[in-house]
Amino acid sequence: MIKEFTKGLIRENPVFVLALGLCPALGVSSRVVNALGMGAGVLFVLLGANIFVSLLKDFIPEKVRIPSYIVIIASFVTIVEMVMKAYLPDLYDSLGVFVSLIVVNCIILGRAEGFANRNGLGASIMDALGMSLGFTVALLMIAFVREVLGVGTITLFPMGGFNGVIEVPILVDSPARVFALAAGALLVMGYLIAGFRWMQEKVGGNS
Repeated sequence: MIKEFTKGLIRENPVFVLALGLCPALGVSSRVVNALGMGAGVLFVLLGANIFVSLLKDFIPEKVRIPSYIVIIASFVTIVEMVMKAYLPDLYDSLGVFVSLIVVNCIILGRAEGFANRNGLGASIMDALGMSLGFTVALLMIAFVREVLGVGTITLFPMGGFNGVIEVPILVDSPARVFALAAGALLVMGYLIAGFRWMQEKVGGNS
C-alpha cells in the first residue's frame, strides 16, 4: 500500500517523470494559488474516479469501458466546477477552461484504465492519493518559481485580514517578467524536470 502511494510522489511523478498532465501544469502555474486549486480539484476527481472504477470494474462491459470511465470522471469534474463557482469564484475564473479539461486529463483517465481497472479498492485509493499529490507538488514547484521570479509575489488564499498576497522584497519591484509568460513556464518546467531526474539518478546510483 505504501509503495502505491509513494511512487506517485517521486519514482513515477506524473509531471516530472511520466510527463503527463503538462497542459494544466503549464497553463495554471502562473500563481501558487492556482496550483493549489488545480491540485485539489485533481485530487478529488482522481480519488473519486479510482474508487468508482475499482468498485465497478467487474460490472462494466468491455465495449463501453472507456466511455464509462469518462462519464464517471465528468461527474466528479462537474462537482468540482459547481463548488468552485459557488465558493471560490475568483479561483474558478483564474483557472478557466482548465477545470473542465480535468475530464480529459491523461493522468486521471490513465490511472482509471491502467491501475484502478486492474486493482482493488485500497490500492486504487493509495494510487490516487500518491499520483494527485505528486501532480500537486510538481505544480506548486513550477508555480512558486514562476510567480516569485516573474511577479515578485506568492499568492495564497485570503483569510481574515490577510489579502492572500505575500510580496518578495526586491523581486516585487524588479521581476523577471519572462517567467510569467508561456516561454517562462516551459523554461522552468524544463529545468525542474532535469533537476528532478538528476536527483533520481544520483539517489539510485548511491543506493
